[in-house]
Amino acid sequence: MTPPPARSAEQRKKDTLHRLENDVDAWVATAGPDGAAPCLVPLSFVWDGTALLIATAAGSATGRNLVATGTARLGIGTTRDVVLVDGAVRAVTPEDLPEEDAEVFAGKTGFDPRQLATPHLYFVVVPQRVRAWREESEPRGRELMRDGEWLAD
Repeated sequence: MTPPPARSAEQRKKDTLHRLENDVDAWVATAGPDGAAPCLVPLSFVWDGTALLIATAAGSATGRNLVATGTARLGIGTTRDVVLVDGAVRAVTPEDLPEEDAEVFAGKTGFDPRQLATPHLYFVVVPQRVRAWREESEPRGRELMRDGEWLAD
């Protein structure tokens, strides 16, 4: 099977923004500051146009890693149509997250950390680097954002 032709940078950005706006789940990769084994978990997210909002148990390996390092990598999509986001992360307690943001998160993801007995944190992930590609035809030009700035208009 012949892969489809490579998309332009503009089309890749458009497709990436569509995925960020419409997808709900991502694979979130973190690692501890002491060189501990990486941790990879599926988490739901909401995109507000500038950042992704995720949530997990404060005491989980992912929660501890995010607090300690302030970085994460998110994989969104399938192996044949993937968006990778490397981001700077800051933790937000449920009490400090604006009510509107918590409601949007719960509504889109079907998951409301505020209702759980186990303490959870929200995490705001601000993209610093974004890459996207489909199939073998798109290894070149996959970097869409560098240092927090979109490369294509």
